[in-house]
Amino acid sequence: MKPVAGDDPTAPWRTTFVDDGKNTIASQLVERLREAIVSGQLKAGTKINLGRAREVFSVSLSPLREALARLVPDGLVIFEDNRGYRVAPVSVSNLREITRLREEFETLALRQAIAVAPPEWEGDVTRALHRLNTAERDPSDQATLERWETLHREFHLTLLSGCSMPLLLNFCRTLLNLNDRYRRSFLVRTSGDRNVAVEHSEIAQGAAARDADYACARLREHIHRTGSNLAAHLADRIAP
Repeated sequence: MKPVAGDDPTAPWRTTFVDDGKNTIASQLVERLREAIVSGQLKAGTKINLGRAREVFSVSLSPLREALARLVPDGLVIFEDNRGYRVAPVSVSNLREITRLREEFETLALRQAIAVAPPEWEGDVTRALHRLNTAERDPSDQATLERWETLHREFHLTLLSGCSMPLLLNFCRTLLNLNDRYRRSFLVRTSGDRNVAVEHSEIAQGAAARDADYACARLREHIHRTGSNLAAHLADRIAP
């Protein structure tokens, strides 16, 4: 079987999709394709060959087209007239824009969550932090890196989950996907830097204490620092 253009031939592509009445085949494809793009299995800028994708996923053309179309608004897939679908390209300028938008949207959501979230939200944040900070992150073990990424995303979304603003949360999820794509695609063999655990702890402590100014300031600094470091690391590896 030929892999889809740009992917890792050893990736677990052969997934069985079943319409169970709750998650359609197209919805399951959306999640599988999103993971493939964010993780770098589908390379930035590559054309998505629909024929090969149908063969790999063992699906008909209709749910495949629907899934790809649903990833266009997320900024992960581009559709071009007469050329079809391709994985969205990456660039340092795009990364910097994502970082700036995350600073604004996530601090807005966190400030709102601190103001209106129920008491159990504080416990949710504390537990998400504990799971993240106790997770192994061994650069020689891809499974630990993937597990850490999952818990990292869970932590950030838990922080924002209490804001009671669905549209804002959706924007934040989209930006996290776009941001994670840069880290997971290009830094798959790193164990992170030593400041991240401390920064996460400071953000969570401020949130649990309902100190909006402190928590939002720490979150903004965290997003800005990690975004700037990533942009510097990738400056000579991707488009400006």
